[in-house]
Amino acid sequence: MSIPQERRVVTAIPGPKSQELLARKQAAVPSGIGTTLPVFVTRAGGGVVQDADGNSLIDFGSGIAVTNVGNAAPKVVERVQKQVADFTHTCFMVTPYESYVRVCEKLNELTPGDHEKRTFLVNSGAEAVENAVKVARHATGRQAVVVFDHGYHGRTLLTMTLTAKNMPYKHRFGPFAPEVYRVPLAYPYRWPTGEDNCAEEAAAQAIDAITKQIGAENVAAVVIEPIAGEGGFIVPARGFLPRIAEFCRDNGIVFVADEVQTGFARTGTLFACEDEGVVPDIITTAKGIAGGLPLAAVTGRAELMDAVHVGGLGGTYGGNPLACEAALGVLETIEEDDLVARARRIGEIMLPRLEAMKERFDVIGDVRGRGAMIAIELVEPGTKEPNPAAVQAVVKRCHAEGLLVLTAGTYGNVLRFLPPLVIPEHLLEEGLGILEKAIAEL
Repeated sequence: MSIPQERRVVTAIPGPKSQELLARKQAAVPSGIGTTLPVFVTRAGGGVVQDADGNSLIDFGSGIAVTNVGNAAPKVVERVQKQVADFTHTCFMVTPYESYVRVCEKLNELTPGDHEKRTFLVNSGAEAVENAVKVARHATGRQAVVVFDHGYHGRTLLTMTLTAKNMPYKHRFGPFAPEVYRVPLAYPYRWPTGEDNCAEEAAAQAIDAITKQIGAENVAAVVIEPIAGEGGFIVPARGFLPRIAEFCRDNGIVFVADEVQTGFARTGTLFACEDEGVVPDIITTAKGIAGGLPLAAVTGRAELMDAVHVGGLGGTYGGNPLACEAALGVLETIEEDDLVARARRIGEIMLPRLEAMKERFDVIGDVRGRGAMIAIELVEPGTKEPNPAAVQAVVKRCHAEGLLVLTAGTYGNVLRFLPPLVIPEHLLEEGLGILEKAIAEL
């Protein structure tokens, strides 16, 4: 690794150069584009990001689950460098190229299920989800779409409608798209009758709402994250996802797994829905797919995907050749370096440490997650009342000490951890130490 794998804090964070750049950003970029930590990055790799002031921070964010294979992974760099010298764009819909086809072949092979599949490529997770809904509506001739409490699916008009949380994603951006309905998610920590009843009761409530309020025969698609991302890394109670998938199968509803944040080894399986053997009709992927280059994919049953008329799918930049080469490099790296096992190892290190913190600090209400997608939910001690102020205080302390962490949650009270799968274990341990100290100082 060309970048030293060590935390180094040489200025206040942010330092003077980053503060100068931040002033330029504020003068040039709308204030609606927020910044979690205003340090301006100059290099990144392994488990660290370096800023313009020479600070080196431990990365527990991976650009929101994007740099799973690390920043500037060698196989990604090599492929992109070669491609950029050959050609940067032709538009696959005008004159195609092999790398697009190879990415689609790999996703057809690697995604859950042994049925015949088709894949097409777009630019972002939101675009992938929106296209999945288009395919489902066209193939079924139905209009209604069902989503879940705490879900997040993007910022376009349709995906903003699918998203549950108002602020900051939906506030004053309406009116929203029609024929979108929301039902309960199996949220074990907050289920009223307790975790043991969560899966069965949540599934029953969701199915009852679909049947009585919408009509199953009117539903084109059910769209769900196998682990809710922005909603707070909520791992649905075991049994919930298979029951929803079974209901969809029995009623001709397209089951769409939104694996934008959970995909590509992040959760200790290549895709999160594999954990319970759930086989989606359509799976949407993005984020970790191409090591940071803009790419997303829609993969689904051949009969669904082929139902759409010629010209009904596509986009100018979808499956850009640089991004396709990057994706092939990512898939090679995941396989050759066994990053699925590496994600499980990260979970084996982090979860016991966090559980021990939960025993020590009653501000931690819940520890949850799988693989390298892990979160803690902070509450008012002795209650389950959300404690977003504690989250902000912990984040501030971690950032000052050179640990980049992210927040999440419908109530703004979740700290989420998404380290690169290639992070060295000593940085993982050091980062957890900084986190523990920050919580102890509350």
